[in-house]
Amino acid sequence: MSPLPGKIARLARSISAAQARPDDAWAAARLNGGELRVYRGMDPRDREHGLRVARALLAACPQARPELVAAAILHDCGKSIRTYRVWERVAVGLVPYRVGHALPWQPLELRFNHPEVGAGLVRAAGGREEVARLIERHHAPAGDPEAELLYRFDHLE
Repeated sequence: MSPLPGKIARLARSISAAQARPDDAWAAARLNGGELRVYRGMDPRDREHGLRVARALLAACPQARPELVAAAILHDCGKSIRTYRVWERVAVGLVPYRVGHALPWQPLELRFNHPEVGAGLVRAAGGREEVARLIERHHAPAGDPEAELLYRFDHLE
């Protein structure tokens, strides 16, 4: 199945932060104090996306470890270091991944670096190391079965 319908739906949900309805109480029950501080610093659209990823992952893998669920919730937290601008996110999404690394534009740099940035945010806040590690690997799982699950469900939601 083509990922295009999912991308269109995600774009439609991203137009306005007022449209986002993240279930913050559900997230809070699955994050430690430092992780919750990082979560609260995320744009509501990214929080909602993280919750959709976590819930889809749990629906398919009900025995998923708590650290994997927390990483799913927080996987895009690295994007929170820059103001959420819809037009930038759309533009970044239009640039082919293989050429985007060579273009010196901050939103593109964040596209490629947000896993490492997010892992750093979680570590600095006192989050679990395993959560940070999974966030760091969610775009390059390199044979890590849990990071591969996170990558797969991120691209579905």
